[in-house]
Amino acid sequence: MNGLAVRLATTTDHAAALALQHAAFARNRELLHAEPLPLLADYDAIFADGETWEIWLALMGERLAGALILTPRQDDLFIWSIATDPAFQGRGVGKALLAHALVRARALKLPCLRLCTGRALADNVAWYARAGFVTEREEIMPDRVLVHMAKTLATS
Repeated sequence: MNGLAVRLATTTDHAAALALQHAAFARNRELLHAEPLPLLADYDAIFADGETWEIWLALMGERLAGALILTPRQDDLFIWSIATDPAFQGRGVGKALLAHALVRARALKLPCLRLCTGRALADNVAWYARAGFVTEREEIMPDRVLVHMAKTLATS
């Protein structure tokens, strides 16, 4: 997406990133009939823990357009959240953030990206599948079914 800049978040971005998460996942709440997992996170702890979490922000000029929350693990880079401000949805922000996650996985020398999304969010499952993710398993929870997906990165 032209004009989009991606940078690491700082503690001063906490409130704006949290507001973006809530705006971005409002529709998912309706589809899931449950609170989306990214909204159950303790953002105070995430912002305080730069070792376990990476928070990347996508900006169009000065405007926050999206956020990417990652956690590097031993064998993969886990995408906790890709959130796009509703005003920017459909304009390539999510795709740019997903591409950034791939860059980060390669930089960290991790062979795989993983994520989970709700089965009720069929558009999300299909979007990730088009991006090369495959379903590894489904997890039945009391209030939802999670689809665990992975993308193995090509080795160079």
